[in-house]
Amino acid sequence: MNETSSSTFKALQAGLSTEGITLYLFWLGIVGMGAGAIYLWMLQGTLSDKYKKVAIVAGIICAVACFHYYRMASIYAESLANAITFVDGKATVGELSAFPTAYRYIDWLITVPLMVLEFPLLLALGKKSKGLFWNLGALSLGMLVFAWIAETSPLGGGVWWGFYIVSCVFWILIVKQLYGQVTSAASHLPESFQGQLGVMKKFIAIGWIIYPVGFLLALSSNESFREIAYNIADVINKVGFGVACVIAAQMLTKLEAEGSIPTAE
Repeated sequence: MNETSSSTFKALQAGLSTEGITLYLFWLGIVGMGAGAIYLWMLQGTLSDKYKKVAIVAGIICAVACFHYYRMASIYAESLANAITFVDGKATVGELSAFPTAYRYIDWLITVPLMVLEFPLLLALGKKSKGLFWNLGALSLGMLVFAWIAETSPLGGGVWWGFYIVSCVFWILIVKQLYGQVTSAASHLPESFQGQLGVMKKFIAIGWIIYPVGFLLALSSNESFREIAYNIADVINKVGFGVACVIAAQMLTKLEAEGSIPTAE
């Protein structure tokens, strides 16, 4: 049995403890993101050439997350294995020495900007989308950079709270952009599409609430609670959002075929 297999086997002895459940959710994330990527890429055939890139990007988001979840699961399993001791044959989980926080932020730095950029990509505004691309991309990167600075600062200190708040402000600005400029840019599209666009916006406005909440869970006695929150939220927000994007693109493809919207950007 090699070292990786040995660590994984030992980590499994955590059973249904908080840490054990966290490890299972990392593995669930790998499967969920991988299956999501394949499914979304397969849906390209249901879209016109104009909207195929929506499914391609949605699949890339899940594929990137799948790889990073594989790496995060390995880090967490090794840390968990090192924290387990046996007393009278019974496994006891001590304090974990490492969490895959850096990998999580690397993943978000790639996938989060791609998620918000799905909006101008879907609306296919051509040259008009340039400003929207830059605004949403810059805001999402700013949100993550300030969150990472907070993450690496002393827990609960002034810098930690200050940069956390600044990161939340960037998220609010993203939501404002979606309900302002994006809504305005899509105003010419049929009412039947507006509802689906609203679902996409809710993923950012409501679905992303778990991330600032999860950040605060670092203040709890067990940091694995935060990992549980992030793992569940990531699968829902990435795969679910990707499916919502493709459904919206399918709707636009149908409307385009019916002549309800222009076929040229």
